[in-house]
Amino acid sequence: MKKYIVLFLVLSSFALLENLYANKKGAELIIQKIVGQQVQGELITVKNNSLLLLDSESGTDVSVDIREIKLIEIVKKSKGLAWGSIGLVSGAVIGALIGYFEGDDPPFMVTGFGPTIMGRPFLFTDDEKALNYGIGCGIVGGALGGIGGAITGADKIIQIERKSDTEIKEILQELRKKARVRNFQ
Repeated sequence: MKKYIVLFLVLSSFALLENLYANKKGAELIIQKIVGQQVQGELITVKNNSLLLLDSESGTDVSVDIREIKLIEIVKKSKGLAWGSIGLVSGAVIGALIGYFEGDDPPFMVTGFGPTIMGRPFLFTDDEKALNYGIGCGIVGGALGGIGGAITGADKIIQIERKSDTEIKEILQELRKKARVRNFQ
């Protein structure tokens, strides 16, 4: 019975992977034409001298000749929240570990005209340090992660106008990697 369950799980995972690859989407592009028009949509494929997009507004296929394009903007999703969350958790864990490993602060002695007094004002136990360091490092890690994610998720703008034919071919090769159908001729 266990063999059948394992076989079922393996086959199911292959079916799931096939569905994930079958539903691959192309990059979201905003194309500014030389004449001032703008086309926005998913990049379906890159042909020799044109781009085929699925228009976002109308849902129809739109072919744009490369000689009509002024610039292309590749729209990326922001990764600020995801990276910020990772930075927050990582910073909090590291800060808490540092707090625990530092241990308790030693007590201090107050001597004066009377008996010696052992006191603990403004001193922290390892638990208190772990909490304080965890909060502090978590805030710093979250901020740094959020900034890093926002930078990596920034849109990319490619200037097409006034490029040589070899530069345009290189740009088309890079765009082909981001298309839904990559090997279309």
